Amino acid sequence: MNSQVLSSPSPGAARATWLSTIAFTACFAVWTIFAIIGIGIKEELGLSETQFGLLAGTPILTGSLARVFLGIWADQFGGRRIMALTMIAAAIATFLVSYADSYAMLLIAGLGVGLAGGAFSVGVAYVATFYPPGKQGTALGIFGAGNVGAAVTKFVAPFVMVAFGWTAVAQIWAVALAAMAAVFYVSSPQDPQHIARKASGKRPEPMSEQLKVLRDVQVWRFALYYFFVFGAFVALSLWLPRYVMGVYDMGIKEAGMLAAFYSIPASLFRIYGGHLSDKYGARRVLYWTFGVSSVCTFLLSYPPTSYVIDGIKGPIAFSTQMGLVPFLITIFVLGFFMSLGKAAVYKHIPVYFPDRIGAVGGLVGMIGGLGGFVLPLIFGVMLDLTGVWTSSFALLFLIVTISLIWMHFAIQYMERSRQLQGRSDASPELPEMEGLGTVGTATHFGKAAPIHASEMPALAVSAASGTGSEGLPTQRSTDANAGLSQAGVLSNWRPEDPVFWKSQGKAIARRNLWISTYNLLLAFAVWMVWSVVVAKLPGIGFEFTTDQLFWLAALPGLSGATLRIFYSFLVPIFGGRLWTAVSTATLLVPAFGIGYAVQNLETPFFIFLVLALLCGLGGGNFASSMANISFFFPKAEKGNALAINAGIGNLGVSVMQFLVPVVVTMGLFGALGGQAQLADDGAVLYLQNAGFVWVPLIIIGTVAAWLGMNDIASAEASFADQAAIFGRRHTWLMCWLYTGTFGTFIGMSAGFPLLTKLVFPEIDVLKYAFIGPFVGAASRAATGWVADRFGGARVTFVVFLVMMAAIAGMIWFLNAGDFWGFFGMVLLLFFASGVGNASTFQMIPNIMRSEIRRLAPALSADEQRGQAERESAAIIGFTSAIAAYGAFYIPKAYGSSIEITGAANAALWGFFAFFVSCALLSWIIYSGPRGLLKQIETRRAAPAYA
Repeated sequence: MNSQVLSSPSPGAARATWLSTIAFTACFAVWTIFAIIGIGIKEELGLSETQFGLLAGTPILTGSLARVFLGIWADQFGGRRIMALTMIAAAIATFLVSYADSYAMLLIAGLGVGLAGGAFSVGVAYVATFYPPGKQGTALGIFGAGNVGAAVTKFVAPFVMVAFGWTAVAQIWAVALAAMAAVFYVSSPQDPQHIARKASGKRPEPMSEQLKVLRDVQVWRFALYYFFVFGAFVALSLWLPRYVMGVYDMGIKEAGMLAAFYSIPASLFRIYGGHLSDKYGARRVLYWTFGVSSVCTFLLSYPPTSYVIDGIKGPIAFSTQMGLVPFLITIFVLGFFMSLGKAAVYKHIPVYFPDRIGAVGGLVGMIGGLGGFVLPLIFGVMLDLTGVWTSSFALLFLIVTISLIWMHFAIQYMERSRQLQGRSDASPELPEMEGLGTVGTATHFGKAAPIHASEMPALAVSAASGTGSEGLPTQRSTDANAGLSQAGVLSNWRPEDPVFWKSQGKAIARRNLWISTYNLLLAFAVWMVWSVVVAKLPGIGFEFTTDQLFWLAALPGLSGATLRIFYSFLVPIFGGRLWTAVSTATLLVPAFGIGYAVQNLETPFFIFLVLALLCGLGGGNFASSMANISFFFPKAEKGNALAINAGIGNLGVSVMQFLVPVVVTMGLFGALGGQAQLADDGAVLYLQNAGFVWVPLIIIGTVAAWLGMNDIASAEASFADQAAIFGRRHTWLMCWLYTGTFGTFIGMSAGFPLLTKLVFPEIDVLKYAFIGPFVGAASRAATGWVADRFGGARVTFVVFLVMMAAIAGMIWFLNAGDFWGFFGMVLLLFFASGVGNASTFQMIPNIMRSEIRRLAPALSADEQRGQAERESAAIIGFTSAIAAYGAFYIPKAYGSSIEITGAANAALWGFFAFFVSCALLSWIIYSGPRGLLKQIETRRAAPAYA
């Protein structure tokens, strides 16, 4: 049953709403339990502020990530059943918390506790199906008031903890949640949508289909609003007890009650927010929410400050500080308006996504919940780094201001569009979300927008006058002729058509290539920035062991390679334009993090480990970038295009290793960049610039990707469509070969500076470190045509012979203590790896064209070509993921070799043996007399389709 066809609530609606609200209250009480018992654990284990923030936020992480899947399962199997099972699982995990006897075990148990927070998306999907659109705001507002469970914990838990200890709190809360699960399952009605589906015999829609709606960037913007109104609420619920204890010197019981003073209005008034959204419109409610919240967070962020004025009669001293009463009033107002905003955001989901409530509601809830996880952790880090308690509110002020500005400009953009269309009616609430997810839609800025009868004349005028469906001029440029039927979407992309390619396609493809290349260069720069930063840390006072330094150098490779596995499949699911913009924007996180962490010698090693892992976000970008660009070019130019994208992208390593040693010697950002550090050799350094220097460049790249790139409609595919590559043996063989080429390039880029600093300490290696990656990147970009002309398999075989010779030379000169000879062999290795990077990727499309022709002869030529293109793109991304582990194993191999044997020779001999296996593989399987590509490369042309 579709919720939009209801004219009145379904039978049992009131009972479902109130039982769900009580159940969610119990879940929320458990979900935020560490806000109270975490304080007792902190004192018992002697945790730092950062460790406390991580412990308090761990359940929030699980609950946030689980919301998408739990929401989808609620749509598929019924909210009543999933809600009860979720509560039982969370109750078991909460009970086990009381038996944890170490910090690590508490973190693991906290992951299970977090399932209680995932119940939110289940409840939204369950409750919404009982109500028509005009009453869903109020109903979901009532359900969302279950947030008051946080206040229940803050009121009651401190007394229980003082009387019986923190373990008793966990046990009592677990038993209460399990009891509530039983009551809910026995007493609640089945949701009407699930009943209707069972009666019709219709199978639940698969998860892959439900997740397709998440590819729309507007849904993610919708989630941004919830990141503040809900994520910041959860974060403050967890952080306020610690805050008032630290700032106002209160005890645990008083702190819990005062924190509840914030949580109660931020929960109960959500009901009123739903009513206001139904009556006056969610847009108006959100304007008030963001406007008032920005004022409140600004006032709260102002730190205690002392002033001295030189008066005519001497110094006049005074200070400013927010007292306890003004603080409570301000925090109450903030909580009140955040509660209104939470209801306003969720008012729209069942209206615009009636058949995707679980998926969209889960995604929005996940982003909000992640705010509840990330923000307390950042609060703790900022407090450790700055020593200023109000820094947490300064961050919230920044977030809410960005949300307000973004929402306002989105609304203004929509209203200007409607004026151009000649429509006088007011745009709907949150107009950037207009019509998403509905059936029977016309194009709306590349997305779905409902076609109403009143719009038909306007659409007809648009078609006749050359304007889009919203009255905007269509692009009568090469983009339009290429089939740009939606904003940024190429619906008729034919790169193999010579006329199309020459007249239109080539210009579009090159524009996408150069924007992608720029962003990929930044991604590599951020990914490998640790290769320079790590070498500088001991010099400015960080007392890390050699093994710890190699771990920091290696971890970005580990996380980057792992992320590539997932990134490989995301372009066909989300689109290259959106994913390039989003993945580039994520680089801001490690860039800012590095800049702040290196300024404080008290920053723990754990934080550096986290930042090292986050740098892997840059490594993941390569897989999606290469997969995306492979769709734009014909097979005759694919090798060169991929070589340019990857080669210049790889150049980011060299650019970073050249630029960072320069910018860390100057106060590049003045007072905004922080204080200088004094190195042990007397040099003045600004090591924070190693992170900050990339921030403006990343912002430029993100905007360029969003405004200048395109999606290709024919490239769309689900994960299941792409998963066929795991059954192709050539996928795994090419992973082996590409690990030999790219794994060497990226691993040597990460490990060479630190290795050379240890084995040739008299050499200032940072003066030369950038040359190797530059040579490797340049050779990749400049030699793509060689593989296109002579054959990728033959070139790859020769490459591995050269790499074997280079490794032998490195061992020789290392034993001789000759740095320049050693460096020369390193450059030869980089050059050969760059050539091999291009040649191995050139092989993949030829292999798959041949394989698809053999495996699927019944397909038409166009279908064979399309399948080969999709699988080639997925294999290119996946092989790049596996090969990227070279950035982990090469530095780690050097470190282990030096630790065990006292020299790096053992690691180098291991690399030599690996290159021998790669040479044999490329000869026997691909380029030799019986090789798969022997005949293809002899003809110097790819096989034609039948």
